[in-house]
Amino acid sequence: MKKLKKALFLLGVSALAALAGGCQKGSADGKTHLTFQIWDVNQRDGMQAVCDAYTAKHPDVVIEVQVTSWNEYWTKLEATAISNQMPDIFWMHTNEILKYADYGKIADLTDLYDAEDPEFYQKNFSEVSLSNIQGSDGRYYGVPKDKDTVGLVYNKEMFDAAGVAYPNESWTWDDLCDASAKIYAATGKYGYMAYGDDQLGYWNFVYQNGGHILKEDNITGGFDEPATIDAMRFYIDLQKNDWCPNQNYFAETSPGTAFFSEQGAMFLEGNWNILSEMQNYPNMIGKWDVAVLPKCPNPTAGDGRATISNGLCYATSATGKNLELVKEVLRFFGSEEGQRIQGESGAAIPAYIGLEDTWVKVFDQFDYKLNVGCFTDMFEYSVQSVNNKYRPTWKTQVSENLLKIYSGQITFDEGMQIFQDAINKAAEDD
Repeated sequence: MKKLKKALFLLGVSALAALAGGCQKGSADGKTHLTFQIWDVNQRDGMQAVCDAYTAKHPDVVIEVQVTSWNEYWTKLEATAISNQMPDIFWMHTNEILKYADYGKIADLTDLYDAEDPEFYQKNFSEVSLSNIQGSDGRYYGVPKDKDTVGLVYNKEMFDAAGVAYPNESWTWDDLCDASAKIYAATGKYGYMAYGDDQLGYWNFVYQNGGHILKEDNITGGFDEPATIDAMRFYIDLQKNDWCPNQNYFAETSPGTAFFSEQGAMFLEGNWNILSEMQNYPNMIGKWDVAVLPKCPNPTAGDGRATISNGLCYATSATGKNLELVKEVLRFFGSEEGQRIQGESGAAIPAYIGLEDTWVKVFDQFDYKLNVGCFTDMFEYSVQSVNNKYRPTWKTQVSENLLKIYSGQITFDEGMQIFQDAINKAAEDD
């Protein structure tokens, strides 16, 4: 793992630093100009609204929101981290935070609110949100931005054509399969599209059955647990049904694309995409809705309910020239006011406890009402997105070998053992 970290940060990519904005720009207007880098164009306006609210109170500060693609974002951030020219403010993802925090590249923000309230984080953010901003040392390296859940998106017209009642809170895996078979028989369209993804796929089923991808120590793999094995077998075997596309299909067509082109009746979707889908597919308005995830009918442990929850945070460089000013900006971003503005913009569900409905109410702009409240309802039983500092090593091996199980190149049992060994060996090699 140490070699991997070194490779990630010491590759000869320093020349790429010029691609990213510098920390502080010289300015003839006498104001301090800060850069704020994100990767989602759909959230640009929301992030700008939060920035504008801050600069309205501090007119001597200008904050420029910069948007790049997901892949370009991480290439640029890595390059600027090497050259100590990181943007003043930037989004940090749980996939990457441990690497940047453990390598000392992002600022420790544990004490950010101490002067205001030493328990600010604990009072206003959930345990999941706080876990998302922690480094390996347990300290906080970001300010929680948002939180999310995964729900079931379904085509109402296809359900109607098959004479099947819409999904509701009583639905189980059995109902999911039964509805899929009936829809396929009645329409020739796919039922539930079981994409071989983790957060938008099998992770949810594993935790609904009481299994684990990582055990309680967050180091050891859980693929040797009967509950995990049973859930994985159920999920992978869904592809054996005529009503479920195989993974070759998904290599060409995402579940979302298939759904909104009316080729399939159901798929798992994160709440972060729902608003843009309402806006981008006006021809589908009235034809679809969302529901909580179906539960495991006979879980090994628990009540059969779970949804994977993740969340981004705002972060800054540990060596930024404007560090103290940026900390002041971040305090605002994490405040109730800053989080409310984000929610009301529709950018994302605020991480701040009690502001979830600000995002829900954004959908009142549409004449047709989606059941988006289901996403906030599921926070009650949400499970933190699986992550540890060894994930960059084992995730690729798990993903590649999962496809080999699907294609028959390896057996299911061989795959489970490979997953388990990959996770455990990643930690042993550190």
